[in-house]
Amino acid sequence: METMNKENIAISLDQEGYLTDFESWTEEIACVLAHNEGISQECPLNKEKIEILKFLRDYYNKFEAFPIVRAVCKRVGQSKSCQYEEFPDPLVAWKIAGLPKPTPEVFAKIKSNM
Repeated sequence: METMNKENIAISLDQEGYLTDFESWTEEIACVLAHNEGISQECPLNKEKIEILKFLRDYYNKFEAFPIVRAVCKRVGQSKSCQYEEFPDPLVAWKIAGLPKPTPEVFAKIKSNM
């Protein structure tokens, strides 16, 4: 386990950079994770990114699964290519949303829907 302290925010991550505590996620933590993943240098994250991340978290909280990538944009009321515009790799969005490391089955499903 790795503890990261950036911008006066302590973040506990596993060895692959996934947040260890789903409940500790905040928009500020998302900013730090997005910066680490090379997605955004600005904080706060733009409205579109936050909407996607919150949707991913809500969906995971309800179903313990990753939503179909093509359905995310429709559900958050953005253009149909929003997921790829904001987060070119859905697995990076998953990580920035503070979700646990996906299982191999989830990895395969996400990659097949790209």
